[in-house]
Amino acid sequence: MKSRQLVLGVMCLFVVLPCRAQLTIEECYRKAQANYPLIRQYDLIEKSRAYHLANANRGYVPQIAFSAKASYQSDVTKLPFAPGQLDFLGVEIPVLSKDQYGVSVEVTQTIWDGGAIRAGKERIEAEAEVEKRYTEVSLYQINNRINQLYFGILLADAQLRQNVLYREELARRYRQVESCIENGVGNQADLDAVKITLLQAEQSRIQFEYTRRSYVEMLAQFIGEEIDPTTEFVRPAVVPVPAGIDRPELRWYDSQIKRLHAQDRSTQAGLMPKLGLFFTGGYGKPGLDMLENSFSPYYVAGVKLSWNVSNFYTRRNDKRRIDNDIRAVELQRETFLFNIDLDLAQKSNAMTRNVEQLRYDDEIIALRRSVCRASEAKMANGTLSGTDFMRDVTAVQMAQQEKIFHEIELLLSMYEMKFITNR
Repeated sequence: MKSRQLVLGVMCLFVVLPCRAQLTIEECYRKAQANYPLIRQYDLIEKSRAYHLANANRGYVPQIAFSAKASYQSDVTKLPFAPGQLDFLGVEIPVLSKDQYGVSVEVTQTIWDGGAIRAGKERIEAEAEVEKRYTEVSLYQINNRINQLYFGILLADAQLRQNVLYREELARRYRQVESCIENGVGNQADLDAVKITLLQAEQSRIQFEYTRRSYVEMLAQFIGEEIDPTTEFVRPAVVPVPAGIDRPELRWYDSQIKRLHAQDRSTQAGLMPKLGLFFTGGYGKPGLDMLENSFSPYYVAGVKLSWNVSNFYTRRNDKRRIDNDIRAVELQRETFLFNIDLDLAQKSNAMTRNVEQLRYDDEIIALRRSVCRASEAKMANGTLSGTDFMRDVTAVQMAQQEKIFHEIELLLSMYEMKFITNR
């Protein structure tokens, strides 16, 4: 019974105690991109693509055109003899009116357009893909800004933790110097030197806190949610960056080349003849019979073949222009990859430098502490001033801060390499 009560008590304790929220850099990437206003561009691009494709598909639908006209002309068609000359045959020759009227409806149906509609649809798809890939490139740039903010917060957190230990150490030194003064082996100047260093440490704490607060506020705006002051920012582990490059810019360049090929196919389709059916029905004065001077209905139906051979005049230059544009895109991609290699070399050297520096940081800290202990003994014996002693205490603190900086810089360099390669 007692054991059961103990288990229930422990469970209640875990329920009551608040869990500290955690936030990882990968979550920040995802939330920032989902919150960024540009993300809505994808939906707009998709709607625009659907509208254009719907219009292109209507090229297969019969096209209907309505027209009406009323005119007055200065002269009309006449027979080359006087009307009275045929009266003996009982033939009445009508005289056409100079005012004419007509209403007509023309219906055309495409049978074969040389592939123009299909090529136009491919071009619409290619253009939408280019816009999507460009939006992806713009959104990917957010990751680099998240890197700067996130690791700035990690650096500030580490500095604040170290600052707490430093101020505790200074407070202990302050009490130690006070004891030395009471024993007659210290003076007020030594105590003032410790107090100055303590105040400077307090100033550093204020700077670290405000720097962290500024970074957290900017990060909160990016991810679109409030960040609790107690939120723990998880420090990522140092892992090798996989080889290869998978940047969205490469897919953007590929989509541009596909769009240019679609333009070439559209131009090629413009060289083909077009075949279709047509029907024209109307009502007017005169109708198809020009000698009937009265309103009458009429219609005309048939097959129509059209071929705009003038497109052949510009085909060669159009082809050369598209080939030139493709080479320009390939040159942009080559330049981009060249700059990527330069950035990777720089970040790789930065990572190697930080790894090498971290190998000596612990030893430097240990040696600084050893020097500080020796200075502490000298000050206790009255052979070292408080100012000189605090210089050695501050040197220990600086060595520890250097290690913190090297650790965070190593992580930042690693994630900058991940940003460069998108791996």
